[in-house]
Amino acid sequence: MARKFKTMDGNTAAAHVSYAFTEVAGIYPITPSSPMADNVDQWAAAGRKNVFGDTVKVVEMQSEAGAAGTVHGSLAAGALTTTYTASQGLLLMIPNMYKIAGELLPCVFHVSARTVAAQALNIFGDHSDVYACRQTGFAMLCETNVQEVMDLGAVAHLAAIEGRVPFINFFDGFRTSHEIQKIAIWDYDDLKDMVNMDAVNAFRAHSLNPERPAMRGSHENDDIFFQHREASNKYYQALPAVVEKYMNKVNEKLGTNYQLFNYYGAADADRVIVAMGSINDVAEEVIDYLNAHGEKVGLVKVRLFRPFCAEKLLSAIPATAKKIAVLDRTKEPGSQGEPLYQDVVMALAQAGRHDVTVIGGRYGLGSKDTHPASVFAVYEELAKDAPKHEFTIGIVDDVTHLSLDEKVSPNTAAEGTIECKFWGLGGDGTVGANKNSIKIIGDHTDKFVQAYFQYDSKKTGGVTISHLRFGDKPIKSPYYINKADFVACHNPSYITKGFKIVNDVKPGGVFLINCQWDLAELEHHLSAEAKRYIAKNNIQLYTINAIDLAIQVGMGKRTNTILQSAFFSLAKVMPEADAIKYMKDAAEHSYAKKGMDVVEKNWKAIDAGATAYVKVEVPAAWANAEDKKDETVLEGKPELVKMVKNILMPVDKMDGDSLPVSAFEDHVDGQFELGASAYEKRGVAVTVPEWDADKCIQCNNCAFVCPHATIRPFALTEEEAKNAPAAAKIRPVKAGKGKGVYQYAMAVSPLDCMGCGVCVGVCPTKAISMVPQESQLEQQEVFGYMVSKVSKKADMEDLTVKGSQFKQPLLEFSGSCAGCAETSYARLVTQLFGDRMYISNATGCSSIWGGPGATSPYCTDKNGHGPAWSNSLFEDNAEHGYGMYTAQEVIREALAEKTRKLLAVDWTYAPLKEAAQKWLDTMNDGSANKEASMAYAAALEEALVPGCDCDACKLAAEILKDKEYLSKKSVWIFGGDGWAYDIGFGGVDHVLAQNKDVNIFVFDTEVYSNTGGQASKASNIGQVAQFAAAGKEVKKKSLAEIAMSYGYIYVAQVAMGANPAQTIKAITEAEAYHGPSLIIGYAPCEMHSIKGGMIHCQEEMKKAVDCGYWNMFRFDPSKETGKFTLDSKAPKDGYREFLLNEARYNRLTREFPERAETLFERNEAAAKERYEHLTKLVELYKD
Repeated sequence: MARKFKTMDGNTAAAHVSYAFTEVAGIYPITPSSPMADNVDQWAAAGRKNVFGDTVKVVEMQSEAGAAGTVHGSLAAGALTTTYTASQGLLLMIPNMYKIAGELLPCVFHVSARTVAAQALNIFGDHSDVYACRQTGFAMLCETNVQEVMDLGAVAHLAAIEGRVPFINFFDGFRTSHEIQKIAIWDYDDLKDMVNMDAVNAFRAHSLNPERPAMRGSHENDDIFFQHREASNKYYQALPAVVEKYMNKVNEKLGTNYQLFNYYGAADADRVIVAMGSINDVAEEVIDYLNAHGEKVGLVKVRLFRPFCAEKLLSAIPATAKKIAVLDRTKEPGSQGEPLYQDVVMALAQAGRHDVTVIGGRYGLGSKDTHPASVFAVYEELAKDAPKHEFTIGIVDDVTHLSLDEKVSPNTAAEGTIECKFWGLGGDGTVGANKNSIKIIGDHTDKFVQAYFQYDSKKTGGVTISHLRFGDKPIKSPYYINKADFVACHNPSYITKGFKIVNDVKPGGVFLINCQWDLAELEHHLSAEAKRYIAKNNIQLYTINAIDLAIQVGMGKRTNTILQSAFFSLAKVMPEADAIKYMKDAAEHSYAKKGMDVVEKNWKAIDAGATAYVKVEVPAAWANAEDKKDETVLEGKPELVKMVKNILMPVDKMDGDSLPVSAFEDHVDGQFELGASAYEKRGVAVTVPEWDADKCIQCNNCAFVCPHATIRPFALTEEEAKNAPAAAKIRPVKAGKGKGVYQYAMAVSPLDCMGCGVCVGVCPTKAISMVPQESQLEQQEVFGYMVSKVSKKADMEDLTVKGSQFKQPLLEFSGSCAGCAETSYARLVTQLFGDRMYISNATGCSSIWGGPGATSPYCTDKNGHGPAWSNSLFEDNAEHGYGMYTAQEVIREALAEKTRKLLAVDWTYAPLKEAAQKWLDTMNDGSANKEASMAYAAALEEALVPGCDCDACKLAAEILKDKEYLSKKSVWIFGGDGWAYDIGFGGVDHVLAQNKDVNIFVFDTEVYSNTGGQASKASNIGQVAQFAAAGKEVKKKSLAEIAMSYGYIYVAQVAMGANPAQTIKAITEAEAYHGPSLIIGYAPCEMHSIKGGMIHCQEEMKKAVDCGYWNMFRFDPSKETGKFTLDSKAPKDGYREFLLNEARYNRLTREFPERAETLFERNEAAAKERYEHLTKLVELYKD
């Protein structure tokens, strides 16, 4: 059977095959599975038909548990139903999975297997999630690569339908889900040909229907449940044969040889690995190499993991095999071995094969790259007389010494494979361009292709590495490229930071650097090690100034298509004219949703990039370049400095893989020091702010909106001003507080700035302009001096926009996107209350930029105080925060009780009694209690008599033991709209209803930003998002009014860019209110695709409020009258213009123009109705 070839990733392959068999898809977004559901949604919107001739009905739910419930109900009513999930999402489905399996309902859960969070969140791949489902009764089928996902995904559906057992069809998250390969795809007619329609009809006939009513989901007692549970055994006993049957049908159509367990290797192998997932392709490469060199090794690839068919496993293992290593991609602490290992041991033991030595190893947790060197090490270990019973590969375990020694391995990739690496910056378009590149090569040449994209955990400002392979032979190699024929560095900061990028280039290979440097500047910035490598390995060195070129063609900071064009020109994969044509077609496909003006700019960039690079003649002297001694001295808390040196710095240079287990002994429970981000100095911004001190009116607006706290005002004494670095720009305070007393400076940190330009947009006097970073590097010393040497000026601080910015931000230099509004809000809250804050942070954007391992952007003041930050999960964040509140409340109440007892002791020192009483009196007043707590602690220490065991001294000692809890804490619960409006809403509602002093801040981006832009109940009518490809039909949920209905919750909606003063007022009122509060902050996002970019973030907020799209108000239950204040003015014109300024709306006009008109009219009408309703609330709460 001839099939079409297409270049796609594993998620797309799973979506393609599953769509064919699906009538209903119950979905919820989660990385890395969301693209499967998004593809299904887009195809459904476009009218694609499944094998039954229908369009799939896609239903987005509020959580994974909700999606599982929908799947269960849909199956019960007779529709073939599918879902897509991973990690914690899959675990939330487990209760329903027991029910679905118990009721023998034929469905498939497609799972891009992902790590389950433990000591830290990890969004990448392993098998810990699917292994957690072993007991549910779901069958489990595993694929090795993208082609197998396409082929065997069909087996899962077909076997589920006939066998009446639901399936988890899984493959490695990221490594397979996001790896792009050229594969053969199913024609739906061929799939339809294999469907057992009798089984489909039987399923329908047995479903619930009032026309033939029945009961399902009953309750049973102890007398019958056990027997009833055992009645399903025959279905599981029969299922392996059913799976085998459909594998054979697939084999007949495709000429493949899929079996429950496939053997690969020498027929007389003495050493065998048993594994499942993408590692099998790595192992096959190693097996080919070893067997070609005279060894006898093999591999058993596990496909059907549940039900586990021991008979088929044993028949796959060569009789000559005497040693077996079972590799598991999970960790099961405290067990005798991981799950697959235990199954293999049991199978051999029950068969009486006691002559075989079986050892078990762990690999690849959290997507740890598994290189051929690791597999070589396993076979070497098996060759030993006494191999380790338990081992790990791919890491250095210098604590429990379980890791195997690994050596530099030979290149096992297919002969003639061309390998390329591209180092980019998240959000610069490098990954998108390379996805287009590999599809161009795959779809327009006869070559085999592979692409994989490596990210760090930051948002759009993080490091990305694109790994591309292409060649004339099939490509396996599911691991990172270590030596490449072509390497490109798309961000010059990686050169100045000393990343060892050039070491990736093979001798004689090409190295392209995107920079604005001439040869002298290039020589200055390249390290001596890099120069030596280039000269000694005949590296072909090129530079290209895509930075200035992008500006010239109107692309702003987007250099991706220029650099893509340069790659095709240098790599010569295909004729240049063809490459340019295909790149332009791809650009139109990728960017048409943003408008043809964007497409045409990309076309210009492609034309320009093809000839913009310059060959660098490498000076002979580079071969003998001498290293400069690194004299950097890190200052700070010793524990923090140690963590920065031992963990942060290697991780920052993408060298975290080299860290041994011992590096984490101080942090074994996942607890890290605050303030590490200040040591990064990433320098990724091409342009940074330059402050004109003479134009400045000292309003501090720029600092107020800065997402990364990289521009800050300082008030200096004459002495501080005199001692400032020479480059400091200092002027007298011009007006108000401090005039005639202090000097004023606005300090900029060019190496921490992300270059968003938001500060430029809000400056009323144009006193800030964006200039090349290098021109401002002398300001780094100035910034460092201001932060470390200039004292706090409490008399300059207040709760105005200007005064608030003299307070130290305790959130700085995060990994959030350039221009992010979320961090601006969070930073402001830390300036107001950070020294006494608890933060419980929902998983999402704000936890990713807020809690990267060993790189905390939350920091401390000079007293060592700062936000105590924690992330639990996505769905339970409000409850987690409530737990934090409850714990400190219990401890403080105990302290209060002890204080009352202390006051009752007659001989208690009088000044101590006075301090104790003041502490009690101010116990619930955050600002007043801070000073009272300090005075009380000091009085306790002064009054305490060492060795005295009187009642007063004993009580004083007990209180001092917990003195950290004396001051009133400010408990904040942070999260996005996906959490607050959807998956976490039940918790939000419950916690607010408890009427306790907790504060919830919702960063409302109106979309699931972190998982790729899916619709939430915060999304509005007509908004295009993932899972709402044809525009959302229903209006936004009024979370604020739901909270207001309780009557005792402080509620506010704010928009920083529209009214900064109202934002501060709402935050301070909420925190001062003795009860629960909810603040919802409008947060424009990269996902909105605002015309002109995120430099207009704050301006976009103002437009949203002015036209009535977003309303600002405050509901304060503590007021006797006028509880509700509407801070927005009556809407002006420009509503439609606001919508069309963002691609999340205007793309609908191109894809579904008539529908767009209808939905936009409804959106605007709903906004008018909402404002009229709010004006009525003013009257309602007037008296």
